[in-house]
Amino acid sequence: MNVFRRPSRSVRAAVLTGVATFTLSACWGAGAGTEDGKELLGKVMVDGSSTVTPLAKAAAELYTEKQPKVRVSVGTSGTGGGFKKLCAGRADIADASRLIKAKERAACAERGVNYEEFSVANDALTVVVSKRVSWVDCLSTRQLRKIWRPGSRVHSWNQVDPSFPDVPLKLYGPGADSGTFDYFTKAINGEEGASRTDYTSTEDDNVTVRGVSRSRGGMGYFGFSYYEENENDLKSLMIDSGDGCIVPSVTSVQNGTYKPLSRPLFIYPTAEALKRPEVEDFVEYFVEHHAQITAGTQFIPLNSEQEDKLRADLDKLKSEAE
Repeated sequence: MNVFRRPSRSVRAAVLTGVATFTLSACWGAGAGTEDGKELLGKVMVDGSSTVTPLAKAAAELYTEKQPKVRVSVGTSGTGGGFKKLCAGRADIADASRLIKAKERAACAERGVNYEEFSVANDALTVVVSKRVSWVDCLSTRQLRKIWRPGSRVHSWNQVDPSFPDVPLKLYGPGADSGTFDYFTKAINGEEGASRTDYTSTEDDNVTVRGVSRSRGGMGYFGFSYYEENENDLKSLMIDSGDGCIVPSVTSVQNGTYKPLSRPLFIYPTAEALKRPEVEDFVEYFVEHHAQITAGTQFIPLNSEQEDKLRADLDKLKSEAE
């Protein structure tokens, strides 16, 4: 079985060459070098969502082509962990697979930490099963709730639907610090953090890939792009939220039909960090090149309305910096 690792995906997006691949020369070559001839120095600390990590790593590696003396480090402590570090002054930028929560805003405010918010890509939370699961192609949100709700006693596929075989249901998913966990539990169970606890919880999606793919009745969930990296070993399920079975895809996310499991992805730089030229320049680079970075890392692009808002947010940032 060929299990892909998240860090390798961002590296691949940054350095692969050839006409059949997404290349630096094709999309970023014109932007190489330094901004207005100015060479910057320093370090940019990014931390947070494992889902957004490939985007941030790709942006960091590409930005190094432009500013080789700026070191951009990208950590992965989960969305909640990223916000904790942001509010504690231990990260310049938080990656997030959900909006910042009220309690996290309050924690930042208590420490006098202000921040900006940029939506840089879209994602579709994807429910995956083993390739050996031949009896189902679509699950309803009601069935997902039955499986994942707190205190669920569903341990076999025939408890999900009597027409399914009596095969043990082995569950895998993200841990409680994950924005993916927060988003999924809110969308499916109606409350963030409301979930059964008797499943294999991990901050490493490769654990979910291995566990699900090796189990006849395995099921898990994570971001769409990560499923795409491992589709030879996994099967994605369509989701029926009341209007029929919808496959997770670029089209269904952008037109809003893949619900309730589509979501935007964010970066949150602090206002204090943005005063440093290397942080400001990196954020501007990330935002200005978000479409290419998204394509290169197999995420789902922003729709036109999101593009307009992001452009306005970037223009505001630039005007405040002048």
